[in-house]
Amino acid sequence: MTNDGIRKLIDGFGRFRAEHFETEDSLYQRLTREGQSPRIMVIACCDSRVDPAIITDCDPGDLFVVRNVANLVPPHETVGHYHGTSAALEFAVRCLNVEDVIVLGHSRCGGIRALLSGIQGADGLGQFITPWMAIAAEARNQVMPAGAGEPDEAAARACEQAAIRISLQNLLSFQWVKERVHAGRLNLHGWYFDMEHGQLLRYNPSAVGFELLG
Repeated sequence: MTNDGIRKLIDGFGRFRAEHFETEDSLYQRLTREGQSPRIMVIACCDSRVDPAIITDCDPGDLFVVRNVANLVPPHETVGHYHGTSAALEFAVRCLNVEDVIVLGHSRCGGIRALLSGIQGADGLGQFITPWMAIAAEARNQVMPAGAGEPDEAAARACEQAAIRISLQNLLSFQWVKERVHAGRLNLHGWYFDMEHGQLLRYNPSAVGFELLG
């Protein structure tokens, strides 16, 4: 039996196929023939409300996107066994030769709230989320000193933005990223999508803060 949610996806695919795939010389047919050559990589959050292609109004083929909890970039390391984000970064930078990498954070991030308040529950809830969010532990320490109590919205927002800065730092721990940045072949960007106000902000290293973009 197909539930309503899955039925919506199947019906949507039917419309997509008719409107975007079966037309003569469609974008997808060209992408199939020519392959992908995006100039921009986006490291975004899994949050269902924050789709990079939708909020930037991009076409298929424009962005190379990897999504994970809280849009984090782990530091370079080779002792672990699974490196999904690092593998996507390597492919984008070294194989696709992207020119820009954007770390796209957002307000109301559930991963950041798990970092600030912890995540607890039965059956081992947090087994994977807690160690993953430890990548941004420094961001939590910056905005929530020990014994500070429950975080408010201002603290959560500050932590969301601090986590973006940490991911930008971690990008430079990959030697091939650092080399291309220093050679002027790759640009790193920290963006923050404010869902409450419909605004896009960027990190300005000179001001050590975020400012309205566009």
